[in-house]
Amino acid sequence: MFFEWWRARAVRRVSCPRGPSNRAPFMGLLLGVLIGTSAWGWFGVYQPPSFFPIKTIVTIPEGATLSGVASILQKEQVVQSALAFRVFVTLFNSKEQIRAGDYYFNERLTLHEVAERFTHGEFGLESVRVTIPEGATTYQMAHIFEERFERFDTGEFLMLAEEKEGYLFPDTYFFLPNVSTSQILTTMERTFYERLQTLEEKIAAFGRPVHEVVTMASLLEKEAREYDERQIIAGVLWSRLQIEMPLQVDAVFGFIEKTDTFSPKYSHLESESLYNTYKNTGLPPGPIGSPSLEAIEAAVTPVETDALFYLHGRDGVLHIAHTYAEHLVNRRSYLD
Repeated sequence: MFFEWWRARAVRRVSCPRGPSNRAPFMGLLLGVLIGTSAWGWFGVYQPPSFFPIKTIVTIPEGATLSGVASILQKEQVVQSALAFRVFVTLFNSKEQIRAGDYYFNERLTLHEVAERFTHGEFGLESVRVTIPEGATTYQMAHIFEERFERFDTGEFLMLAEEKEGYLFPDTYFFLPNVSTSQILTTMERTFYERLQTLEEKIAAFGRPVHEVVTMASLLEKEAREYDERQIIAGVLWSRLQIEMPLQVDAVFGFIEKTDTFSPKYSHLESESLYNTYKNTGLPPGPIGSPSLEAIEAAVTPVETDALFYLHGRDGVLHIAHTYAEHLVNRRSYLD
């Protein structure tokens, strides 16, 4: 009976061949799903997010769990999927723990590269070079720092630096990206006093208080670029102070108005600011910027002169005068 059934079945198969296989559409669908899933995994999970936080600090707190870290990274757009990050770390870095701390990114990273960085504690904190020009005010410094450091607090800096105007040394510094505002101030102030020690004997020999010397130096920094010209102007200004004659230094108005460059009009000369050297005799209450070491040295090594006036002519030369009449002649000859 079995053999007869088998033979009949074979005959039916020969006489009634099957139509086209139904497997082709299924296989095509399966292939499409696989391609789509792979593409999603590659672009939607593995590749970095579109708004990856380049030049940004991401902080992982102490004691954070893997899930907590993954959530932070997704929120900060370091990874596209918190779940994918957890799975990746568990599968490929199961023996490593996430290191707490500040992480800095100079470029976009894939999921794999992010996992490697965070499990090996590669914080990426490389020093940032920043240069503070000679004569810069604290307001100008704040603008420079806020453009370079994500965590820099301009309001805090200006508040803490209010009493330190002139005492934050202008120099090239190297700070880590996560440097705090107070650390910046401490470093610059410490550098100022370290550099000032090299002129300690000259300052002591000159006999003026340090605050007066630094204030004068800040004026010289703005009034001339060459060391010998600064010494001449220092001689003129110290002479004016001795006879209680207003210093009449235009550079103070840039400080009063908090601008980089400022050419005062006659109306500005009536400013009630204590820094107005036209209305007030003596030195301003404090420095109008951070002077260079050279300007400080010029302040305590002035050229001895009884000249009371000076100007920079269109010829680029410093012209001094002993009387106001001589000064008017210099104005007509070199300025008008």
